[in-house]
Amino acid sequence: MTQDSPIIRLEAADVDRLHALWDRAALAYRPRGRDERGRLRRVIEQGIEAYFGISEDDRLIGVILASHDGRKGWLNRLAIDPDRRGRGLAKQLIRRGEDYLHEQGIEIIAVLIEPGNTASLSLFEKCGYRIFPGMSYLAKRSREDI
Repeated sequence: MTQDSPIIRLEAADVDRLHALWDRAALAYRPRGRDERGRLRRVIEQGIEAYFGISEDDRLIGVILASHDGRKGWLNRLAIDPDRRGRGLAKQLIRRGEDYLHEQGIEIIAVLIEPGNTASLSLFEKCGYRIFPGMSYLAKRSREDI
């Protein structure tokens, strides 16, 4: 697999492969909340969120989620199969997510990185993202598992 790997837009039928990759990559996700299979299938079918992935022999080995609210875009859920890391796939997926958001007219793209995830922080900084000191992330959730 090279940096020239073809990137596909995932479909609802890819959700099981998506969950399998997130499990292999030890991504913190909520399979009984916002990342529940049925919900993911619905948002993919409706085009609410765009998931882009790289497959190898029908196995999903990389994925990123690109979404926006019409004003600001977000890149989330970046995951690379642990056996395929260090090959430039993450940067390729970030570029594809950015291209998609720019095609939608989005000029500001943001990411949220969990504390302690220094690998992702370093990766996004290398891709031109910067930390905004003094910013705080707050959320109001209808349930704790979403």
